[in-house]
Amino acid sequence: MEAITKTDSYHSQTPRINWYPGHMAKALRKVSERIKMVDLVLEVRDARAPLATGNESLAKLVMNKKRLVILNKSRLATPHSVKIWKDWFRSQEIPFLFIDALEKQSPKLILSQAREIMKEKVQRFVEKGYRPPPTRTLVVGIPNTGKSTIINRLVGRQAVETGDRPGITQTQQWIILGKEFELLDTPGIMPPRIDTDEEGYWLCALYAIKDSIIGKERVASYVIDFLNKTDNTLLKEKYHLEDREFVNSQDVLESIGIKNKLLKAKGSVDLKKVSDRVLTDFRKGSIGQCCFQLPEGNPPSK
Repeated sequence: MEAITKTDSYHSQTPRINWYPGHMAKALRKVSERIKMVDLVLEVRDARAPLATGNESLAKLVMNKKRLVILNKSRLATPHSVKIWKDWFRSQEIPFLFIDALEKQSPKLILSQAREIMKEKVQRFVEKGYRPPPTRTLVVGIPNTGKSTIINRLVGRQAVETGDRPGITQTQQWIILGKEFELLDTPGIMPPRIDTDEEGYWLCALYAIKDSIIGKERVASYVIDFLNKTDNTLLKEKYHLEDREFVNSQDVLESIGIKNKLLKAKGSVDLKKVSDRVLTDFRKGSIGQCCFQLPEGNPPSK
């Protein structure tokens, strides 16, 4: 994957991107208090950036528990990247599942794998003649990976609030899922520190971090630069751009604005409107599939 250089338009001399509001620190403390009563951890990540959307602080808290890493929004990731990441998770012996929470079969896939992970513990109760207690399951992840949507799909009703912005869930609650599982929903918890500028921009692009932290134009510029360097046919087809090489993200944004008539009253390009359009399109997947991150030694493929 090509590195984005410091000369690109969205970079500046501002401090490294970070977002760790007080309710996240509080939520992390509550997770540490409740982890002893939990049997299984469902950790939800984004399939387009499987490592960057993890959280080392959470991982350390749950490291002694059975865990299933759920890579959500897989329909927005490239098939090439999904295949590579599946091989990587197998090599690390980490139980994983690539899904899209909006697809009908996703709840069955999650529950099937959760049962498989907990099979030995359940069997011990059966052998002693006891009814197995519900598997107490903690659902964790950074904001906007789809935790609440997954819970609602598992339960079959609107058990928790969902939304297309980070920070919707701010409390923890137990949700009964039949006789087999009890789910503990938690707020999306960001890592206290984001290691690199690159990961910070990925997390902004995936909407794990609020747009207001660095501004929509900078996030849109990052997305444009990334797509322009990895597969610019996506941008050209989506926005009906002419077939030429673009100088930088500003050039692409201007071209999108002109071609799609996103203009101010006097005819100049309205970069705010263009940025809004690009980010909305990207986040709902209408620009096309992409991958922000691959394991080391695996080049991206168009």
